[in-house]
Amino acid sequence: MLDSLSRAVFFRLAASPNVRQLASRYGMRAGGFARRFIAGETLEEAIETARELSDRDLHCTLNYLGESVSSSAAARAAADTYAGMMRTVRDAGLTAQVSVKLTQLGMAIDQADCVTNLRQVLDAAGEQTFVRIDMEQSTWVDPTLDLFERFWQEGYRNVGVVLQSYLYRTERDLARMNALGAGVRLCKGAYREPKSVAYPIKAEVNASFIRLMRTMMRDSTRPAFATHDPRMIDATCAYATERTLPTRAFEFQMLYGVRRDLQATLRARGHRVRIYLPFGRQWFQYFMRRLGERPANVLFVARSLFHERPH
Repeated sequence: MLDSLSRAVFFRLAASPNVRQLASRYGMRAGGFARRFIAGETLEEAIETARELSDRDLHCTLNYLGESVSSSAAARAAADTYAGMMRTVRDAGLTAQVSVKLTQLGMAIDQADCVTNLRQVLDAAGEQTFVRIDMEQSTWVDPTLDLFERFWQEGYRNVGVVLQSYLYRTERDLARMNALGAGVRLCKGAYREPKSVAYPIKAEVNASFIRLMRTMMRDSTRPAFATHDPRMIDATCAYATERTLPTRAFEFQMLYGVRRDLQATLRARGHRVRIYLPFGRQWFQYFMRRLGERPANVLFVARSLFHERPH
C-alpha cells in the first residue's frame, strides 16, 4: 500500500508542469540536485562528462533520455538523434557505447517503424560503436528479444541486450542469448512487477543474480554486470578468481553519480568499469520515474550518498 502511494506521488510530480518548471530552474544548475546523476541536457555536456570519465580510465555508455514516445514522429526523431550523436562522439575522438530503449524507437506505436528506426541506429553505429538494447517492463521482454534476434540473424554484431535477474524467465532467456553468442548485460531490475513474473523477495533476486552471473562467466560473450551491490560485486570477483579469469574478461557497469567510491575502487583493482551516462532535456521525468518505478530507489540513492567516501 505504501509503495503504491509512493509511486503515485512520484508519477504525479513527474507530470506536474509547476514542479517541472521549478526543477528545470534549479535541478541542472551547478550544484543542482539532478546534476549528480544526469550528465547534462545537451550532447556537448555529455561529451565533456564522457571525456572526464575517460581521463579516469572509466568507460561509458551514453543514453539519450526520452523513452516511451507517443508518436511515430518522435520515434523517428529519437533515431535521428542517436545516429547524429554517434557521429559527433566519434568526431570528438571518444569511444563510447550507446544504450537505447525500444519504446523510444516506437515499439509501442508501430512495430514496423521500430524496426526501421533500430536499423538506422545500428547502421549509424557501424563497427565503431556498440549498441545496447535496454530491457524494460516484463511485457516488453518477448518483443525485445525477438527483435534483437531478428537483427542478429541478419548479421548485425554491434548490438547486445540486457536481462534482469528478478524475472523468473531470465534463465531460459540467457540460454537463448548464449546460444546466439550475444553480449548480455545482467542487472537486478528496477520495475515494479507482479509476483507472477518476478521474485518478490530481495534475497531471491540476489540468488538469481549470482546463478545467472556464474552461467554468464562460463558461457556468455562479453559478460557485463550492472550492480552497485557490494555483495554481488564480491560474488562476481570471487567466482572469477575461482575460474582464474582475468579482470578484463568481464566488466562492471554502474549509474553515473552512484557509488563513485566503488567505481574508483574497482578500477584501481584493474577491473573494467563502464558508467551509464544519461543526458537530455527530458531528465526530470526520467529522474522522477526512476524513483517512482521502485520507491526503494529513493532510499538506495540516499544510502549511496551516505556510504560514499572521498577518493
